[in-house]
Amino acid sequence: MKRVVTAFSFAAATLLLSSVLTFAQAPQPSSQSGANTQPDSINDKDIEMLRANLRENRKELMAQNMTLTADEATKFWPIFDQYRKEAIKPNDERWALIKEYAANYDTMTEAQAQDYMKRSTAVDQELHALRLKYVPAFEKVISPKKTALWFQIDRHIDLMINLQLSSLIPLVNASE
Repeated sequence: MKRVVTAFSFAAATLLLSSVLTFAQAPQPSSQSGANTQPDSINDKDIEMLRANLRENRKELMAQNMTLTADEATKFWPIFDQYRKEAIKPNDERWALIKEYAANYDTMTEAQAQDYMKRSTAVDQELHALRLKYVPAFEKVISPKKTALWFQIDRHIDLMINLQLSSLIPLVNASE
């Protein structure tokens, strides 16, 4: 039963993310020669609303899939909230990088491509390090197995979001 709830929850989150992100697609290469496709209009307010929605859904998914006693929940959620608060900064960097990539897609230089790779990897490493930083804090209030469950669920959510984002972001045009 737990697997069904988890699978359904992740599917629902992916569907939500998919429907919300469709308006945020980065520019696609044009099939017409010499024509540049402009990205859809998306502003910072739209992105913030999307991100707030994702944060709320992440917490709901976590709550649905963690079996916490009342005492554990009282101690777990403040740590979880602090962890997610700290995750905002590297995720700000990720969104800025995506916007920059979209803005430079048609004119990307070799140097910009290298910078994109370095910065993207740095964000991934920062988020991974942040998750590892919180393992001891969670283990003080819940068991190591429940901490591992938190770790897995959080990582799976990030992987799903990254998969969805990567499906919307066109690959670098290396033919030029």
